Amino acid sequence: MAKNKNTEQKIFDAATELFVEKGVDRTSVRDIASKAGINLALMNYYFRSKENLFDAIFTNLVQKNTKDLIQILDSDLALPEKIRKYVSAYIDILIDNPLLVSFFMAILHRSREKITEMEVVSNLYGREIFTQQIIEEGKKGNIRKTDPSHFFVDMISMITFPFAIKPLIKHKNELSEEEFNAFIEERKTTIPEMLLKTLQPCE
Repeated sequence: MAKNKNTEQKIFDAATELFVEKGVDRTSVRDIASKAGINLALMNYYFRSKENLFDAIFTNLVQKNTKDLIQILDSDLALPEKIRKYVSAYIDILIDNPLLVSFFMAILHRSREKITEMEVVSNLYGREIFTQQIIEEGKKGNIRKTDPSHFFVDMISMITFPFAIKPLIKHKNELSEEEFNAFIEERKTTIPEMLLKTLQPCE
C-alpha cells in the first residue's frame, strides 16, 4: 500500500497539536490516531511508533527552520553583525516554533546520546566557518582570544533558556503573553550586546 501524503500530514498536524497541548509523554499513539481521524493500524503503518513520529516531526521542524541560521554562520559578514543577525533570527524561529525547545528537552530526557546522532542538530552546532572566524579575529587582536566552543554554548544558552523556562519567567515577573513577547524582543538587542562585551580585547 502506497503512503498518502495527505494522511501523513494529518498525522503530523494531529501529533504536533497534541504534543503542544498535552506534552510528548502524555500523548499516546491512540490519541494521535483519534485526532487525525484514522484507525490505529493505519497510524502504525505510517510511523510504527510514537517515537518515530516524534523524531520525524522534530527533524522536519529543524530542517525547515535552521537553513537561515546556517547561512548566517557560514556567511562572510563581520563578526558583530553575524552575531546580531544570528541571535535575532534564532529568536524569531523559537517565537514561531515554540515546540523546538520542548522537543529538544524531550530528546535529552529520553536519551542524551541520541541528540549527537541527529544530523540536523549536528549540522547546526559549531559551524567551521564561524569557529575559524572567532579564532582568526582573536589572533588579529580584534577580539579577546576566545574558545569558540564556549562562545557558541553561551550564545545558544542565552537564546534558548528563556523559552525553556517561559512559565517561570511569566509567573515571577507577572507577565502577560504580550509582555513576555516584548521581553523576548528586547533580548534581540541585549544578548548581542552582552556577547560582544565578552569579546572586547583586553586593554
